[in-house]
This record gives sequence, structure tokens and C-alpha cells, in this order.
Amino acid sequence: MSNKKTLVLVDGSSYLYRAFHAMPDLRAVPGDPTSAATGAIRGMINMMQALRKEVHADYAACIFDASGPTFRDAIYPEYKAQRAPMPDDLRTQIDPIHEVVRMLGWTVLAIPGVEADDVIGTLAVTAAQQGIEVIVSSGDKDLSQLVDEHITIIDTMNGKRRDVAGVTAEFGVPPHLMVDYQTLVGDTVDNVPGVPKVGPKTAAKWLMEYGSLAELVARAGEIKGVAGENLRNTLDWLPTGRQLVTIKTDCDLAEHVAGLPALDAMAMGEQQVDGLRNFYEKYGFKGLARALGAAAEPAAAAEAAPAARKKAGDTDTADLFAEPAAQGEAAAAAAVAPAPKGRYDTILTWDEFDRWLATLHVAPLTALDTETTSLDEMRAEIVGISFSVEPGAAAYVPLRHEGPEAPAQLPIDEVLARLKPWLEDPRHHKLGQHTKYDRHVFANHGIEVQGYVHDTMLQSYVLEVHKPHGLASLADRHLGRSGISYEDLCGKGAHQIPFAQVDVAKAAEYSCEDSDQTLDVHKALWPLLEANEKLSAIYALEMASSEALYRIERNGVLIDAPTLANQSHELGQRILQLETEAYEIAGQPFNLSSPKQLGEIFFDKLGMPVVKKTATGARSTDEEVLEKLAEDYPLPAKLLEHRSLVKLKGTYTDKLALLALPRTGRVHTHYAQAVAVTGRLSSNDPNLQNIPIRTPEGRRVREAFVAPAGSVIASADYSQIELRIMAHISGDQSLLHAFHAGLDVHRATAAEVFGVAVDQVTSEQRRYAKVINFGLIYGMSSFGLAKNLGIETKAAAAYIDKYFQRYPGVKQYMDETKAAAKSMGYVETVFGRRLYLPEINSPNGPRRSGAERAAINAPMQGTAADLIKMAMVAVQKELDAHKPQVKMIMQVHDELVFELPEGEVDWVRSHIPRLMAEVASLKVPLLAEVGVGPNWDKAH
Repeated sequence: MSNKKTLVLVDGSSYLYRAFHAMPDLRAVPGDPTSAATGAIRGMINMMQALRKEVHADYAACIFDASGPTFRDAIYPEYKAQRAPMPDDLRTQIDPIHEVVRMLGWTVLAIPGVEADDVIGTLAVTAAQQGIEVIVSSGDKDLSQLVDEHITIIDTMNGKRRDVAGVTAEFGVPPHLMVDYQTLVGDTVDNVPGVPKVGPKTAAKWLMEYGSLAELVARAGEIKGVAGENLRNTLDWLPTGRQLVTIKTDCDLAEHVAGLPALDAMAMGEQQVDGLRNFYEKYGFKGLARALGAAAEPAAAAEAAPAARKKAGDTDTADLFAEPAAQGEAAAAAAVAPAPKGRYDTILTWDEFDRWLATLHVAPLTALDTETTSLDEMRAEIVGISFSVEPGAAAYVPLRHEGPEAPAQLPIDEVLARLKPWLEDPRHHKLGQHTKYDRHVFANHGIEVQGYVHDTMLQSYVLEVHKPHGLASLADRHLGRSGISYEDLCGKGAHQIPFAQVDVAKAAEYSCEDSDQTLDVHKALWPLLEANEKLSAIYALEMASSEALYRIERNGVLIDAPTLANQSHELGQRILQLETEAYEIAGQPFNLSSPKQLGEIFFDKLGMPVVKKTATGARSTDEEVLEKLAEDYPLPAKLLEHRSLVKLKGTYTDKLALLALPRTGRVHTHYAQAVAVTGRLSSNDPNLQNIPIRTPEGRRVREAFVAPAGSVIASADYSQIELRIMAHISGDQSLLHAFHAGLDVHRATAAEVFGVAVDQVTSEQRRYAKVINFGLIYGMSSFGLAKNLGIETKAAAAYIDKYFQRYPGVKQYMDETKAAAKSMGYVETVFGRRLYLPEINSPNGPRRSGAERAAINAPMQGTAADLIKMAMVAVQKELDAHKPQVKMIMQVHDELVFELPEGEVDWVRSHIPRLMAEVASLKVPLLAEVGVGPNWDKAH
């Protein structure tokens, strides 16, 4: 075992910017705009705690940039000139961050006149020369030049490790050439020019060929082309550039770091518990303060608090997803019964089971996880169950493990019967990771679980929508913990074994670890949500939506298999006919799916123009090319129709009936709640949202979604929801007037843009206005509008200009939203959901433009997603209370679909639109319309 000591150096400046941009806008007094922002402080604490858990340190320091100029500014006055000033909200958090980092046990350094990188470089080299292993935690690639056999860079935010091999693999040059590499490439962040038009690949190629920058400069005359010319033109600058990018490793730090070079003053310290408690209470970090205390009862009881509490002044929409008041508060506040001894238990006897069941009955919050036979929640059966009630304590109940080595297990029916009262009691608060899946699994065994108050997947989705939400990723990101993977246990691909065949001891370790990590992740994430009123409300909505979606998935929708079979037959006949027609036009049979054969027929035989080429230089025949050519040639039009019908047949008419669950005869789609960054739901197995309803054949697929005898299908759809949201957000007076007056908004827009009376608008003008209305919602450019309308770009630009003249509030909204997105890195829905835009400040023009378009559209898409979820929750609540015979069976885009007895049609027509319209109060009225029919298609 090595006796080497380890020094951990944290790039504090990198950390605090990451914490500031990654964390919510927490404030010392939640909701008070005059109160100091604290998101970076909270994020910094998280990151420092996670790093300390993950990496052992004998010596440790967190290094920040000090304010004021450094020697580089004297060398090159334009150094860092392009950097935006530090945001005021971050500046106010610097001193508290220094304070709390010290109390967490780290030495804090911020040395005037010396950049943090130079302090890190000097300390790292000083320690390495003494045989001390050095780990630098930073996301800054510039520090890679320090790497050697004793110095390693880690980036805990993405798991990247830059040792000698890592640097070489990432940049194409070893660490000792990184200064030369950076000199050639330059540093746009710090405004240090390199050689114009020389990027990473060219720099790495030159250095590996010539061995060093000095040798490259000596032989610059040999470099051909524009790159060689640019190199020669930059020779006078390169020494200065090299000086600017070189990290100093010989700074005089003795007066700032007592005891250098011995490093003893930087020994990792103990946490200052009393000081931290006062600090956390001062800044409103209740969860962190509780975690420091020894009083487990109050901490656990607080963790069990409902996900959303109604506060004075809340809007009525809060009632839609507020949890029922907990009963039996004495039980909830009781101390946890002593868990059976041992870190993780495997329950194989009734005595052990009864002890754990007693623990569950008094635990304020229990993390719960199931191991099953399938990922299909409607078919999955339980193999085992795990619980965790406090960190480090968990138990696994194996129920269906098989094989010669499997121990005797408690009978599954009796175990579930004994667990059922606890599982179905809402007073016993439960926590999970993707709880909707586990609810289905228990329901397959006749148990309707109540009392799920938290879901770590949804917590992550609300807080950090742009990041992965799987448990392994969450544990790594927030706890610095890694664990056993499913593939470790079961293998991969064709050799994967069922979970029931996994060794019980390994299965117990895996499942207990999942429950334990879920509880730990919750303790890290819940305080962040609790401290932000807007995000807390969005999380409460997501929890309530999960409940409603569970009900929708469980209900399913009846499928008419004979109707689908007839449609498949008709589509097959038409597909064969299209193939024959395509062969006749081409003058020969050919493979309609072969790009090579299509290219030969299109361009060589029929002489069609080449629209574009692939990355390899081949003539493209992709869908965009076919659509362009179809404007003038019949064969591409036939191929487009053929492709659409083949896809429709293969995806829907052939497969829908096969997806029906045998025991119900219904299709039970799965709604993925934590996928789309806008908050929209996605649907799969089958995907109900991608049925191509713009074609007659596509619309007919909905005829196969039917109601049983004596019942009908009803569809309730928000009318022009995103345009109404645009009117609300922009506050444009003309748009607001159109909706309040009940006008046809597209006709009203056409009247404004074309300067005619509303009653004089032609159908063509209305069509143009509709494209403009919806196009601008999606940030469409004049080029995009021109392509959509089939007109010149100048004409499209003129229409847009006229639109903005008539609707100045819309233009102001777009400009202000883009500016806010660039400043904050995200936009928000009306209700506070955050939609992150990582490319909004990208130097890549097309990516930045895409992010700007998304910034305009995301608040509307996201608000529409929030509204349909609110509607779903409100409607389900009403159905439970008054009309349990009416079942919600689908949610598709802005539409809710129901199955109901024929006698309930009048109630649905009158009450569902009212409920959907009343979920929120906007500046324009919300309007929902209901259609009824024997199948989904006829209900429109």
C-alpha cells in the first residue's frame, strides 16, 4: 500500500462560475428580489462536499482569482478584454463562498497580482517535486500543461480525467507540448490570438511532425498554403502569445502559504460544524442545517414534508397538485425504529421481515425500489423489493430468485399481503426513482401504492433538465458515488440473464444500493427545490402529473384489430401500385431504398439536377432533395408517397394490434415524463404523438382507437394555445384584442399584414398569415418563411417587417427574450419552469441561431406543456370525485382523450372545457373544444 500523500487543488474560480450557472436563483429570503442571490453558494457547497467524498486529500486548497490586474495585463493590455464583467449576483456571493469553503475544511487562497492558474501551477509543481501526488479539480483545459506522472486533472462535473494519456488522447499532443499547442491555437476566452485559421487538428499535426513550436518556427518556410503564410505572418507575435498562455510554476507564495514548501499549513481540516450551522441558517439552507444536526427525528420529519405547501397568496392552480394533508402526524414525527444491524440486509426470515416492517411503519420517509422481470411496466412482475429509511441502512427482500444456489425465500403472495396495508396507506410517505414504473409493477400484483411524495428523477428534471436523470448519473453528479450497474449483474446483449437468476447476495447489494442512493440524492436535491418557490411548484406539478399519467397508462385505449388489418391490406396494395408506377417512369425496375440506384436513375438516366451532396461527395437523394425535386418531377413525388406509406404501415397498421396487452385488449402507451427539455411528454410503445395526421391515410389510423359497446370517445383540445401564450407573454395589444374579441386570429393577422378589412381577407391571405403566426412562434427566419410559402425571400422579409410593425409587442418580446437568454443561459415558462440553452452564446453561428430560435419558442412550448399537465391533473381530480366512469385514456400534444359511457356525453361537453380553461388565468381566455365519436378520428 502506498504511503504517498495527496494534495488536492480546486480551481475555485472555475467552480464558482459553474455553480452560478448551474444552480437555481436561490435567495436568502425566497421570493424576495431584494435579497442576495445564493445559488452559487449552494452549488459551491455541493461541489466541495462531493469532491471531498470522492477524492482523499492529505493537503487541500481552493484557489480563486483575486480582483485587479496581473502581470499578463502589463504584457498585453487586451488580455481578457472580451470577457463580460462578473454578474453582480455572483459578485455578492464571493465572500460568503470563501467563508463557507474555509469552514468546510479547505485552505482558501486568492492572491493579488497572480491568477488562480499560476497559484495552482506553483503549488502543484512544488508538491510534485516532493513526491506528493497532486490532483487538480477543474474544467479548465489550460491546466493540462501541468500534467505529468505526479499531477492529474479531474473534472468532477463530467467525469473527465486528464492524466498523461488522457491529455494526449484529447488534444493529440502530450502535456509537455500543451503550451506550444495553446500558443498556436490561441485562447478566445482570454482574448489571446493564435495563428489565424489554425485550429486544434492543424496545431497537433504540426507539433507531432516537427516536435516543438521552436522547431516549427525554425522551419516555418517549409509550411505550404494559407496556414503556412499565416504562421509566418504571426512569428513576431508567438513569443508574446506563448508567455500569456504559459502557467507560471514559480510564483513567490511564501508570504501567503505559511510553511511552503512543506505544505503543512494546507492540511485538510475538519468541518466547523457550529460555524456551518450558523452559516446555513443565515442563508436559508435548511436541508444542510438539518443534516449537520444530531436530531434525526426533526430532520427526518422535515424530509417527509409534502412536496408543495400552499402559501398565502398562491393562485388557485396550486390546489390542483397539492398533496392531501398528512394524517397521523405523531407517527410521521416518531423516531425511526432501530433498523436491523448491518449496512445492507437480505431478508430471508419472517423475524427479519417483521423487524423491517415495524421500521417502515414509523419511518417518516422510505425509499422504495423494485427488481422485476421486465422493463415493460404493464407486464413486469416483482423479483425482489428493497427499502432504505436512513443513509447506509437498507434491506432487500428476494422473492423470485431461482437456480441451484438460490436460498429459500419468503412466499411472494404472503409478503405482498403483509406489505399491502403499508404500501396503500398515503400517511406512510414514500420516495422513489421513476415512481410511475414501480406503481405499475405493484398494480400488476393488485396493490395500488399511495403516499409517493418524492421522485428523484423528477427532482432532477425540474432542477437540471439539460442533464441526465438516471440514478447512476445523479449519484455520481451529486454524491460522488458510483455503484453496481445492471450490466455488471446480468451481462449484456444475447448473454444477458434475467434478474431472477442473479445471485441473491449480489442482487441484494445492487437493490439496496439503489434505494440508499435514491434517499441520498433526495437529500441533496430536495433542499434546492424547497428553497425556490417557482421550481418547487413545478416539481409539485410534475409529481401530480405522474399520478395522472399512471392512471392514463393503466386505462389504455381499446384497439380495433380488424380495422387495422384492412388498412394494412389497402396500404400494401397502394405501395405495390406505387412501385409499379415508379418502375414505369424510370423505365426499369430498381430498389426504391437504394441511394446509389436512385442517384443513377435521377441524375444519369433522367437528367435531374443535383440539389446537394453528402459529406462523402455522393449525390444526395434524402427526403429534402426528394421534396425539392418533386416540385418538377413525378418520380420523386411517387417515392415520397411510397416512403410515407411504408412507414405508416410498418409503424402503425401492422404493429398497433400486436402491442395490445392480451389481458386487456388495449394499447398501454408509456409516457416519458423526464425527456423533453420543454416539459412536453413523449410517448412510446406506441408513439401516439407521431401519427401522421396530415395525410388521409395517417388520419385513418385513428379510426382503430375505439370505445367499447355503449361507450364513446371524446377529444378535448386547447384551441391555438401557443398563440394565446404568445399574446399573454408579449402583451401585444393587437393580439390581446383579437383573442378577447373572439376573432379568427389568422384572419385578424392577415388584415393587419395586408392592410385590408377583416371581412375582405382572402383564403390565400389567411393561409399566409397562419404560416407567419406559427412560423414566428418557432423563430422562423425570412428564408424559412419564403421556403414555406413558396415566395421570394425579400417578399417574406417584407411580410415579417409588416407583421412586427403591426404587432410591436411580439418583436419586443423576441428581442428581450434573446437578450435574457444570453445573459442567464436559460428562459422560463409563465409558471417558472427553466429551459436551458447551452448554445445561446456559442461562437458557432448556426448553433447560436438555433438556440436563439429555441429561446423564442421554448417559453411558449413549455407553458403549453405546463397547462396541459395542469389540465390533466385538474380533470383527473374531478373525475375521481364525481365521474369515475369517465376515463382519461390518452394525452397527445394539447389534447386529452376520454372513454365514457354514452350517457355522460353532455357532462363531458360542458365540464371538461370549463376545467381546462380554468387551470390558469392568462391575459387572454383559454379555450378548449370537445368532439365526440365512436373512435378517435370521428371525435375530431
